[in-house]
Amino acid sequence: MKLSVLGAGAFGTALAIALAGDGRGVVLWTRDAAHAREMRSLRRNDRRLPGAEIPVSVEITADMAVAAMCEAVLIAVPMQQMAGLLAAHAALLDGRALIGCAKGIDLRTGRGSTAIISAACPAATAAVLTGPSFAADIARGLPTALTLACADDAGARTLQAALSTQSLRIYRTTDTIGAELGGALKNVVAIAAGVVIGAGLGESARAALMTRGFAEMNRLARALGARAETLAGLSGLGDLVLTCTSTQSRNFRYGIALGSGTDFDRSTTVEGSATARAVLPLARSHRIEMPVAEMVAALVERRITVQQAADMLLSRPLKEE
Repeated sequence: MKLSVLGAGAFGTALAIALAGDGRGVVLWTRDAAHAREMRSLRRNDRRLPGAEIPVSVEITADMAVAAMCEAVLIAVPMQQMAGLLAAHAALLDGRALIGCAKGIDLRTGRGSTAIISAACPAATAAVLTGPSFAADIARGLPTALTLACADDAGARTLQAALSTQSLRIYRTTDTIGAELGGALKNVVAIAAGVVIGAGLGESARAALMTRGFAEMNRLARALGARAETLAGLSGLGDLVLTCTSTQSRNFRYGIALGSGTDFDRSTTVEGSATARAVLPLARSHRIEMPVAEMVAALVERRITVQQAADMLLSRPLKEE
């Protein structure tokens, strides 16, 4: 099965490198023709993933028609760009296996990857690839385990085999809701964990924050039909642990900047910032309490200070765990 990756950011480039590791052909698409020429010349993506060599078996293009010729297409653009990209190229992409790789919730519609894919390309096989992973690790060939979620189990089995490599171990599930929400909501908790560390509140406070954040992730996911075991797996707990404990995580670094009052590069994609705002209407419509997400949204929108955020969480009523 020939694969293409849409989006030449760090994660998309890393996926293309890993999937081409056995010499098979992979197409890497970028919307920027100048960027494509640069990567073809250097065999590197110095803009997004410095130092990683791109194998010659990766075809780099800015032509969507070339990328859309592949049987399976991994969509590795930021969540807030996914709907627009699919709408613009639906005629070329419909009928393929389309795999969302962004971790978030669309601000405008409140949808996750598979719902966005199905709305734009109803004849496509919609799937999501998620789990604990950093682009630099994947590009270096370090062992990484991911979850592939697809409502069609037969399609999931085919894609699982196609995406598995010596360094990428792919598990599958039909629980797309749980996989998507685990990947999206852990970014919100990671921002909060970064705030805790940035504000100097300590490791014990971070552990407590992660635990309570995981509890609210489960509350919402189960209310929306997800399975508890999905949230306890790679796409939920596994990704949460990684993202809340490493400065390789953009969401965690952003939280540290918020907590410490230092500058943060606003050009860096921080999916949890939009997700915190997107998830609250969903939570309210299902009467689900999400105090961590409420706090992060308020901080991002600069409606409260870090001290007020801490007070907000610590002053909640005492209850059973």
